[in-house]
Amino acid sequence: MARRLTLLLALALALAAPALAGDGLGQQKASVDAKLGSLQGKISASKRKASALSSQIGALTGQIHTLEGRVGDVSSRLSALQADLALRQRRLDKLNQLFRLQTQRFHDLKHEYALSVQRLNTRLVAIYKQEDPTTIDLILTAKSFQDVLDQVDYLGAIARQDKHVATAVATAKRDVAVARAKTRTVRAGVANEARAINARVQQAAILRGMLLASQNKLAGARAGKSHALVATKAQISAEVGESKALANASAQLAAKIQQAQAAAASRSSSDNGSTDTTQAPASPPPPSGGTTFIWPLSGPITSPFGMRWGTLHPGIDIGVPTGTPIHAAAAGKVIWCGWMSGYGNLVMIDHGGGLASLYGHQSRVAASCGESVSQGQLIGYTGCTGFCTGPHLHFEIRVNGSPVDPLGYL
Repeated sequence: MARRLTLLLALALALAAPALAGDGLGQQKASVDAKLGSLQGKISASKRKASALSSQIGALTGQIHTLEGRVGDVSSRLSALQADLALRQRRLDKLNQLFRLQTQRFHDLKHEYALSVQRLNTRLVAIYKQEDPTTIDLILTAKSFQDVLDQVDYLGAIARQDKHVATAVATAKRDVAVARAKTRTVRAGVANEARAINARVQQAAILRGMLLASQNKLAGARAGKSHALVATKAQISAEVGESKALANASAQLAAKIQQAQAAAASRSSSDNGSTDTTQAPASPPPPSGGTTFIWPLSGPITSPFGMRWGTLHPGIDIGVPTGTPIHAAAAGKVIWCGWMSGYGNLVMIDHGGGLASLYGHQSRVAASCGESVSQGQLIGYTGCTGFCTGPHLHFEIRVNGSPVDPLGYL
């Protein structure tokens, strides 16, 4: 009777084991499905952000076109001012040439006037020093009466001619002085106009420079928005890819857990119903203390554990070149050694006590499924397989199937 009761109890436990396993699988699938739902929400938010960025880029493009029109207007006005300034500068150059010619002529006339006055003074001094011819002298020296008249007229004509030359030179000198003064006045006016136009040219050039700077700033902002849009689209693509990878990993993880739990239940049922006194090998002892796990390799953490791009990053990424050896963080049994969607080539080690470690994106796996490995043993080489953007090791520690921050255990 006691033996029959024992067999019934063992049968009940065997039947209850799959149900318990199913409950654990459902919880993990529900967790992954929740992550998928959250990820889909992030994807929608990213799409809305992309739409907003596209609108902002369109607005910036319109502002740039408006500025381009203003720059064109200012450039046209600047060209006209520069042409006007060039014409006035040419006129000023011609006026400077005329003023120099008039100045030279004025100096020449001054010199000529001085010579004329000197000649007139010399003649007057000579006449003054010479005794005035008397009427008797003129008559005695003349051959006829007509000769007397001619000599008197000649002396008067010489005096009148010298005076006329001096007067003409003085008049020309005054005229040149007046013309030179007018030229100076015109030249000063043209110079003032040129300075005013040059100031307007400088103002227009400054305004054009400011408009071009604003245009360049807006163009830079538009380029930044464009880069952000590209990054957002890439983020959307990455999140969609990660969503698919999680979905595939969820199904594979569920199948693997079912197989492991079924095998554990079968072994438990066999052990309970057998009278063989031979004991199965003991599972590796659970880690005790934060120093049990060692780093699987040495390198910088390029992505920590936690939320990343709106979704949970369930481990840490250690950036190292492809082919870097990977070592077991703790002793345990390899329960997965192959390809898993998203993780690429993956090794998963069960350490007992509900603890497991995962090593993803391997280029080559060096451990065998079902193999018991010791701490520090070579289990593979780093790479970039699965959902990956560069060579690194994706390292996870899971407690009862749920990912935790590995830094709390290393």
